[in-house]
Amino acid sequence: MNDTPAFVSRRILAMTGARPPAAARAFTVAAGAALIASGVVHAQLYLDGYRYLHAVGMLFLLQAAASFGFGPLLLAGALLRPPALIRLAAAGTALGALAGFAASRTTGVLGFIEHGLQPAPQALISIVTECATVLALLAAGYLTVRHGKPASRPPAAS
Repeated sequence: MNDTPAFVSRRILAMTGARPPAAARAFTVAAGAALIASGVVHAQLYLDGYRYLHAVGMLFLLQAAASFGFGPLLLAGALLRPPALIRLAAAGTALGALAGFAASRTTGVLGFIEHGLQPAPQALISIVTECATVLALLAAGYLTVRHGKPASRPPAAS
């Protein structure tokens, strides 16, 4: 009878570098690709004129740089297991961009306000890619943790 707690078996799985299931790897690749696409949108907007906006332009450049940094790390990590810090940073990058988008349409960001889904189609592409990044990372994380849990057994008869 194995009385090893689940968190210990997940820790051993993480230390041995065992590969996550194929579906988790596919979601990680999707998250990396979506994050890179988000970076492309923000880099294009930066080059097309947002660079002239005080402070906001630098935020677009920072988001693009973070996306171009973490996206390929997710793609490479899909072969093994990307560290949790990489997954969290990638999710934070996408969530930060979504928060900036929402703020720029409501209260404004450092005095900068936009309306609706302008500029089109970049605004919509940005929303879709950032939501896809977060959802794919959540799915990959769930499948990876579930894969590391020992199979549940019925209680032993006394």
